[in-house]
Amino acid sequence: MYTRQEASLIRKKFWTSFSLYMQPIRGAEGDTVNWLNYKTGIRHIYFRMDADNTEATIAIELTHIDPLLRLHYFEQLQGMKTVFTEVTGEDWEWQPAKEDEHGNLISRISKTLKGVTIFREADWPAIISFFKPRMIALDNFWGLVKDAVE
Repeated sequence: MYTRQEASLIRKKFWTSFSLYMQPIRGAEGDTVNWLNYKTGIRHIYFRMDADNTEATIAIELTHIDPLLRLHYFEQLQGMKTVFTEVTGEDWEWQPAKEDEHGNLISRISKTLKGVTIFREADWPAIISFFKPRMIALDNFWGLVKDAVE
């Protein structure tokens, strides 16, 4: 078991390593991308990556406080599910309403890799190999649909 400070340092080391690994990769439009803090350009729509002691997850999260607007965006994306599946090459979990870690309702499209932990450095290549192609695919998908979502 790690202290809070040790766990924080391990997380920081992982995300710094991931960031350095992704740094030379350009976005779909040839631009430099901050992969850890991806800017969708639309408020309340985020690309999130998370890794903890049991799994790694990548997601599109819709966090608008107005449930009607949140569901409107979710339904728009759901209407583009065929394109999403073609670009990502796999099925993801589509959740119109899910409670986040703060108790707020969000909509979420996600993919999870189970059986890995950010606290075991030997798992880092598997986590990075999980995040990298999916983050690039999300960027490609977003380049195709962003204008339609706005």
